[in-house]
Amino acid sequence: MKIPKIFMGVIGAIAILIGGGYYYVFVLGAPQLDPPQEETNTGLKFQLETFNSQAMGSVRNYGVILPPGYSKNPQKRYPVIFLLHGGHDDARAYVDKYALLNILSELYKSKKLPPSIVITPDGNDNRGSSPLYDPDYFDGTHGKVGTLIGSELVEVVKSRYRTLESPQFWALGGLSSGGWGALNIGLRYLNNFNIFFSHSGYFTDSSGPQNSPQQIVKKLSAGDRKRLRIYLDAGVNDTDFLASTKAFHQTLNQLGIANVFNSFPGGHGLSGADIGWNYFHKHLKDSLAYVGEQFNNSKPK
Repeated sequence: MKIPKIFMGVIGAIAILIGGGYYYVFVLGAPQLDPPQEETNTGLKFQLETFNSQAMGSVRNYGVILPPGYSKNPQKRYPVIFLLHGGHDDARAYVDKYALLNILSELYKSKKLPPSIVITPDGNDNRGSSPLYDPDYFDGTHGKVGTLIGSELVEVVKSRYRTLESPQFWALGGLSSGGWGALNIGLRYLNNFNIFFSHSGYFTDSSGPQNSPQQIVKKLSAGDRKRLRIYLDAGVNDTDFLASTKAFHQTLNQLGIANVFNSFPGGHGLSGADIGWNYFHKHLKDSLAYVGEQFNNSKPK
C-alpha cells in the first residue's frame, strides 16, 4: 500500500516543526522574539572573570561591571549588587538578554542608583544549565551553590575590588528562580547582605521548607528583621509566582520587615512589551532604584 504524497508531506512538516521547536527551546533557550533595545555608548564595560571555588570544586566564573570613574578614584569604595539569573541562564544573561548596561547607565545619570560594583554570578549547579530545571540555589546534592554565592564569592569580590564593607551596602537579587535564590541564600548570610529583591520569583521550593524563604524568614531574630530591606514584584500573567510573592509580602508585613511589593502587567514569555526579557528589563529599573534608595539612606561606617 502506497502512502499518499500529501500525507508524507504533512508528516515531514510536523517533523520539521518538532525539530525546530526542540532547537528553539532546548538549544537556543527560547530566546525573546522582541528583545530590549540596547545602546552601545553607555561607557560601561562587562567583564567575565574566573576564580577557583572550593565550595564547588571547580573553576567558576562571574561577570563584573565596575562603576563609572572606578579607575580614576583609587581611594573610593563602592556598594555592591549581586544579580542572580534564572533557569537556562548564566553569568552573561543580564547583559546579553536584559540590556543591563543601559539600565545602569540610566540610573547612574538620574542619580537613582549611586555608582556600584555589579556582580553577575554563574549560579548553575553541577548539573549545568538546562530548560528542564532551575538552578539549585542552595547547598545540596548538586553542589554548594549557597556557599559559593553567599560566602565564597563575597570574599573574592572583597579581595579584588574596592567595596564598602557593611552589609547595608550589599544587595542580592534576581529574577524567576534567581529571585528565590537571592532570598534563600541571602537570609542565611545577613552579615554579608541586607538588601534583597525578586522579580516574578517564588518563596517556597519543592526541595523542602529548609530552602523556602517563606519559612526561613520566620526564624530570624527581631534584630535581624530590622536590618532587612526587600523589594518584590511579580507579573500578573505569572499566577503562581504572583501568589507566592504576595504571600511572602504578607509574611514580611506580619513580621514588621521593611518591604515593597508591586504587581505589574505581563510576566514570563517570549514576546511582548511586558513579557519575558522585556518585563525583567523594565522592572530591573524599579528594583535597582529601590536598592539605590537604600544605599543613599545609609552612611558608611
